[in-house]
Amino acid sequence: AVKKKSPVNITFTEFARKSIISADKSKSTKENLMSTVRLLERFRSGLTFEDLSYTFLKDFEAWLKELGKNQNTTGKHLRQLRTLTNEAINDGYMPADAYPFRKFKIKIQKAQKPFLTPDELSRLERLRLDDLRQQHILDAFLFCCYTGLRFSDFRTLTASNIVPINRKKWLCLKMQKTNLEIKLPLELLFEGKALNIIDRYDSIEQMASIPINADTNKILSEIAEKSKIKKHFTFHTARHTCATLLIHKGVAITTVQKLLGHTSVKTTEIYSEVLSSTIVKDLKAVKKKKNVNKFQSKTVL
Repeated sequence: AVKKKSPVNITFTEFARKSIISADKSKSTKENLMSTVRLLERFRSGLTFEDLSYTFLKDFEAWLKELGKNQNTTGKHLRQLRTLTNEAINDGYMPADAYPFRKFKIKIQKAQKPFLTPDELSRLERLRLDDLRQQHILDAFLFCCYTGLRFSDFRTLTASNIVPINRKKWLCLKMQKTNLEIKLPLELLFEGKALNIIDRYDSIEQMASIPINADTNKILSEIAEKSKIKKHFTFHTARHTCATLLIHKGVAITTVQKLLGHTSVKTTEIYSEVLSSTIVKDLKAVKKKKNVNKFQSKTVL
């Protein structure tokens, strides 16, 4: 059993801050954990280890909802609190039998992953913008539609990420969020359209040099207006679009999992919702096949 440390002169939130700072985690993960710590401090100043109970979790959950946080955002903060609580137990600040999440169920709603349909993607591909800044953001967004890269990974791209394998250009990089390496055959993904975008720039570094996420998304909304796409989308929609369209092109879900760098195929399965256009196409194909079979039967007779 882990011997409990004496948490003299240290609150749970102080411990959490120190734990986050020293953790071997990505910058974005640390920022997310810190956002939960800030909420905890607002909810209960001087939160102690003994304060963490099933009742506290119920009260914190209710307070987050009163702040206007939706079910999934509330769930995210509770999951991050659970991570920090586990760290406290592992470091001996709390006894394992005081674990408050044993009977507490974190509720989530199945999130809809917004994506662009083939028609909407075609509209963006045909769009030509006089504003060079907007055209650059559009190119970056389309590149990520063709490769499935996250915003953070796109901005780190350099010439060294393009690697020749069997005389073909592959995009190879280690993803910031998961530290997993992905290898993408650019000529085989979406007819090599990502390579065409690279060719428009003096260097990959120039192509990857775009503003921070918030500013980029603001420009994307201007582009959406010009393309007459009514749907609200952000830069991350490009990743969802890539995954969804690959699955509906018939690419095996396990292959899409590898291309996107998902650690679990369950994450990829979220994208296997059927496009309405795919339903119509598939049903028409069945009808056409039946008609051909009828004609062949009559001919034989």
